[in-house]
This record gives sequence, structure tokens and C-alpha cells, in this order.
Amino acid sequence: MKIRADFSQKEVVRPDEAEWVASPQPGVDRLMLDRIGEEIARATSLVRFAPGSFFPFHEHGGGEEILVLEGVLEDEHGTYPAGTYLRDPVGTSHQPFTKEGCLLFVKLWQFAPNDTARVVIDTKAGAWLSHGPIGPATKTLHEFGGDVTSLMYFPPGVQLKHHVHDVGQELLVLDGIFSDEGGDYPKGTWVRFPEGSAHAPFSLPGCTLLAKAGHLPPKKTSQHTQELL
Repeated sequence: MKIRADFSQKEVVRPDEAEWVASPQPGVDRLMLDRIGEEIARATSLVRFAPGSFFPFHEHGGGEEILVLEGVLEDEHGTYPAGTYLRDPVGTSHQPFTKEGCLLFVKLWQFAPNDTARVVIDTKAGAWLSHGPIGPATKTLHEFGGDVTSLMYFPPGVQLKHHVHDVGQELLVLDGIFSDEGGDYPKGTWVRFPEGSAHAPFSLPGCTLLAKAGHLPPKKTSQHTQELL
């Protein structure tokens, strides 16, 4: 299975523009944002757990990265309310479940093999790092070998200069409206900017983003990556 698997292309999925599909586990549905593979896959998805549902015990062969968007996720290691950022590295395992239901942003098989730290962060806590009146504030959630995951807050009216994404960037709009020359990206929109793409982003009402960079395959190896996976 290949879904938005050409990493040299810009991709945008706005709310309600893609179809939710049932997973093999009852009560767990997925909106597939990008994917290379079947049930074992390099994948980026929104995952929705119905109240009282669970996913069977499994090992993370390629690592799992989660941001809890709504509700509460639990497993044998802890409880993760909305706003929790969670990284389970290669070789870890668990059986996740939820009592009240939850919505997750999930990335699979996108870890460096030697990135072995388990990370659990309450993203609602901690200070924002300001970059001045003309730029977004940031919170770095994880950084390893050039792979950086962070939160970005654009105050209302912020306009950034036209710039190039040397290594590409992936965004999930958590709140507000993010915009650029390509249009408006409201809450819930997922955007992937490829290596070498350029834009001048802004936000009139303000917005909060989950941002990732340094994890996308370079253009010259993108096709090879698809073949391997």
C-alpha cells in the first residue's frame, strides 16, 4: 500500500478531505496521511479509539511517536491525557487502551535505530521560547541526529519571510489557521513540504502547529526508500 508516498511532492490533507478506515481491531479507526506498507508500514496517521477500546499487545519494530489530540490514552506504563507527546523507541512494547476514547496523531517506523530514549512530555507545561515580535514561539519536544519535533505558536498577524525548506517539513495544525501562498490550512490540517520547497507562511488569527523536520527521505533517496519499504 502506498498513500502520499512520493516525498518529493507537497501534500495537504484538510479536515474531512480523507476517509477514516477501520483497523483490524474493533473500535480503532485510522485516517491515513502517508503510508508505505500494509499493517507493518512507515506510516503517518490520525488514529481514533472509541470509548472502551484497545489495541492488542505489540512491539514497536520501527518506533512509535504519538501526540494525544483529544481524550486520554493509557497503557501499562502510564496515562496520557490530551497534550501528551510520547515516543516509544524501537524494541519497546505495550497494549494501549482508552476508557473515554481518544484521538491521536501517530507516526510509525520513522526512528533512527540508535534513538533509544523513551520520551513522555506534557506539552501544555513549560515555557515557550520567543523568537522576537516577528516570529513564532517554539517548544522543542525531541531532537536527535537532525530530526527535530517541536511546537510552534504564531501570534495573530505574524508573517514570515519567504524561505526554503532545505530538508523538508511536516506540519499538523493544532489550533487556529495557518496560511501561505498555497491557501489556508485550518485546525486539523496536515501538510508536508518537500525538500527544496519554499513559501512565506503567515497566520491572521494565530495558530499552533506540531512541526517536524529532518525525518523525510531526501529526494535522491525517496524512490529507493519506497522500494525498500
